Amino acid sequence: MSSAPTTFAVIVATGLLCAAATPSRAESPAAVPESFTVISPVFGQLVRFSMPSKFVAAFENTKDAFYIREAGLKGETVNQWSQMITITANKGLASAPNYSPQNQAGSIAGGFKKACPDSFAAKSLGETKFGDRDAFVAVARCGKVEAGANEHSETALIVAVKGASDAYTIQWAERAAPISGADIDEAKWQGRFRELLPIRLCAIVSGEAAPYPSCLQQK
Repeated sequence: MSSAPTTFAVIVATGLLCAAATPSRAESPAAVPESFTVISPVFGQLVRFSMPSKFVAAFENTKDAFYIREAGLKGETVNQWSQMITITANKGLASAPNYSPQNQAGSIAGGFKKACPDSFAAKSLGETKFGDRDAFVAVARCGKVEAGANEHSETALIVAVKGASDAYTIQWAERAAPISGADIDEAKWQGRFRELLPIRLCAIVSGEAAPYPSCLQQK
């Protein structure tokens, strides 16, 4: 995959592209686990979540105050993909006076609406917490993206998390055939959300190396 951002969610959340350490993976002893735990230092904290094993990291970059990491389905490319999981971080954003995870998720959803006002749909999955960190979860969709012969829909689960000083998102995007109507399949996207759990932001412990046991042990 290339370094270009590939979903509306990433474009809106960042505006910039941004090279960080390879994520730590704590895999189960099963031959083909359904998912594995990813823990990686991103700016001021460790970011932990569950990655379905059908995804593989494809691109990672840091530029100034912005970080991004993309993972796509095995065998797909940046130009021809059906699903992508993206991690972003904005350094210092969580300390801004008007920042909230809900506002950040709303800003990302607003990018979808701007791109496809006639086929836009969104659904709030509500506020939540990951440990002591405030978060907000939503789904946004363009029912039809004008792209010539490659016309498609694009839907994204948006998980915005307020860190100690930095703002993080985990986004699971999907491209499919064009969709008509405003309904979003909430059960499907709640299921996708559960696949990413547990999500945690952990303190970086001086001298601790991968697999970051202090974070891995958090419930």
